[in-house]
Amino acid sequence: MKLSQKTDIPLKGEIAVAPDKSISHRSLIFAALAQGKTKITNLLEGEDVLRTAQALRLMGCEIEQKIFPARPTENFWEVNGVGVAGLSEPADMLDMGNSGTAARLLAGLVTPYNFTSFFTGDASLRKRPMGRVFEPIKQFGAKIISRQNGLMPFAIIGAKEAMPIAYEMKIASAQVKSCILLASLATRGATTIIEPEKCRDHTEIMMRYLGLKISTEGKKISYSGLQEFDAKDLAVPGDISSAAFFIVAALLVKNSQVVIKNVGVNPLRTGVITSLQEMGGKISFLNEREVGGEKVADILVEASELKGIEVPANRAASMIDEYPILAVAAANAKGVTKMNGLAELKAKESNRLLMIAQNLEKCGVATKMGDDYLEVQGEIQGEMQGGARQKKSPAKIITSMDHRIAMSFLIMGLTMEGGVEIDDASMIKTSFPNFESILDSFL
Repeated sequence: MKLSQKTDIPLKGEIAVAPDKSISHRSLIFAALAQGKTKITNLLEGEDVLRTAQALRLMGCEIEQKIFPARPTENFWEVNGVGVAGLSEPADMLDMGNSGTAARLLAGLVTPYNFTSFFTGDASLRKRPMGRVFEPIKQFGAKIISRQNGLMPFAIIGAKEAMPIAYEMKIASAQVKSCILLASLATRGATTIIEPEKCRDHTEIMMRYLGLKISTEGKKISYSGLQEFDAKDLAVPGDISSAAFFIVAALLVKNSQVVIKNVGVNPLRTGVITSLQEMGGKISFLNEREVGGEKVADILVEASELKGIEVPANRAASMIDEYPILAVAAANAKGVTKMNGLAELKAKESNRLLMIAQNLEKCGVATKMGDDYLEVQGEIQGEMQGGARQKKSPAKIITSMDHRIAMSFLIMGLTMEGGVEIDDASMIKTSFPNFESILDSFL
């Protein structure tokens, strides 16, 4: 269990948040397929990313954590690539732990290889549907054996002669898109993807940075496989999804002023910033630059009076992981906030839509939930609503093993008299290993 309580002490100073999880996964995968050795700095060393590293080792890649000789307190990761077609059959089960990203990306990666890969995960991941990536994988020519409803464990019998595909995505999903692109890497011929809405493009950015020729025209992406590429060092920026927790904390705690250093601000990931600014949040980018093709900046946040807004459905793809913490901001804003286009939240580490609503209710916040929307009743005429906010005893939060629910409600606790008590905080280390130490340093 973990407790957080109301604070009147302003959050001040500079912090660095966890490295970007999405880019960390992709850095390891592309380094494994390069010709030569790649040095990766600032890799997220959370459990999710380490699962990807271990899976790639089982497929014949050498991956080591090393120390900078002149800076013994800093490390980097060295990956000895095997080339685009160089992976070998895994010698053991590929255990994805709690990582849906690792499962879906690596499922695509092994698709064009003439060998069999067995995937499993923890109790939470074994409940999450994988059918959305199975559909394009089968079109490449691979075969899949899984539990009913596309659940783990599953086996992918790679295509003997993978064929390129033209695939029109039904929903905007970076994981599905990246699964297809990774499958296309070792597939002869041109694979085409059509997105319904533009979603995070870290895979395409990394491919271009590494010299691969990938074509993007509006929502259409094309790539011809079997392009070899040389190793190139990679630096992972801070994760905007991790930064969002402390952005909201600084907005809500009076007189706070925080600078979050070296954060990736890819325009397809900044929907949460746009939404918080529309709510009246004082957020600005400093020292904007480009690293490895990705836009990076330092983020200045100052305490602000927030107001309720309506978040459009077409913004969901750019902030799908940030709705739990946006809901916390909404609970402390004046008026009603309505978030639309949330159906995807029901297929996350938990039914995230339901968990947000239920836990806000435990905190004394009125909500209204539909199949794809959530309304949050914030303050009314400056008064905090709901008896739970004034209670001296903490609100009991059920996380359902979901790291983003856990972190979001620890931030919520900073605004409540009795605070909150999280039933389990152990899963936070999957994406943000030092979250609790940063939070504790402010309190």
